Amino acid sequence: MARHNDTGKLGEQLALEWAKANEYVIKEQNWRFGKWEIDLVASKNDRLHFFEVKTRRTNNFGFPEELVDKNKLWHFVSAGTAYIRYKKDFKWIQFDILAITLDENEKPTFFLIEDVYL
Repeated sequence: MARHNDTGKLGEQLALEWAKANEYVIKEQNWRFGKWEIDLVASKNDRLHFFEVKTRRTNNFGFPEELVDKNKLWHFVSAGTAYIRYKKDFKWIQFDILAITLDENEKPTFFLIEDVYL
């Protein structure tokens, strides 16, 4: 597997652990609808959170959150909209980006951007 795929898988595993440690209840991981995917679906209090997880091993070429462009955001929101059509359990939803940077020892730094789509 290519290194960037390994980094992505590691990032998604770290995101799952981060979400649990921050009292989110995990609903889905890598939920797909057609060509769209949501990395992590979780709830906290009365709100459903859709997470786009981006991971990088260095910030030398930019921060992980900068990888979420307008097109990716549109796909992310479209997937979330599809999800709530089938799972009508929540009144409030939120789209978040969880950016993870790994240092040379693979110690993660987390940066959460909440409510990216209003």
